[in-house]
Amino acid sequence: MDRFRYLPGVVTLQIDVRRCDGCRMCVIVCPHAVFCMQDKKARILDADACMECGACAKNCPSGAITVRSGVGCATAMLIETLHRGSCCGG
Repeated sequence: MDRFRYLPGVVTLQIDVRRCDGCRMCVIVCPHAVFCMQDKKARILDADACMECGACAKNCPSGAITVRSGVGCATAMLIETLHRGSCCGG
């Protein structure tokens, strides 16, 4: 099965690796495995899989992660609507 994708290159997710303390909370809370750990720091592994739910930023104790929550979710709804051809499932 293919991984879930949003529109490529539009995600607002950013990480300041210098501020990352290596707690792994982003890896733990991310529902789409967007993050990985490299050299004891979190890295963005797959930004286009980010649905911008904001769980990573809300759970980052060092404030290293920023994301505009909801933008990716809206994108997913638009993609689904275009795919189905109707906003009402009909």
